[in-house]
Amino acid sequence: MTIHFILNGEKTTLNVTPDRRAVDVLREDCGRTGTKEGCGAGECGACTILVDGESRLSCLMLAAQLEGRKITTIEGMAVRDSLHPLQNAFIRHGAVQCGFCTPGMILAATSLMNHNPHPTRADIRAGLSGNLCRCTGYQKIVDAVEAAVRLEEEKS
Repeated sequence: MTIHFILNGEKTTLNVTPDRRAVDVLREDCGRTGTKEGCGAGECGACTILVDGESRLSCLMLAAQLEGRKITTIEGMAVRDSLHPLQNAFIRHGAVQCGFCTPGMILAATSLMNHNPHPTRADIRAGLSGNLCRCTGYQKIVDAVEAAVRLEEEKS
């Protein structure tokens, strides 16, 4: 089947088997290896992408579900040569350890901030609850998201 979608702002057309997982299509066919597969069962959040601005687990999506959608992976977060404010905040606050969970965390946080531009720490924790990290106690991750929120508030 031929699918058409926007990937990180670029029109994309692929011939795929409709029952292939979106995570595999993104990594293998599109070269977007920032999308990680951790568990393959929707439990860890490492494969989080944005689909039409909504946080989704790509290991639970079929390739056919990409049709006509706007997909954002971690590679699409930076603007030109500038990292996204969340990416900068993760670096500044030491929220990047091994980095495996980081893309999914950043995309989940982006979705959270799109829906709730003024989240509390409790909101941030709830918004990231589907994303697991084995390297941290989540404190630095929450601090990073909170800092990005403050930065966005200052811009407004």
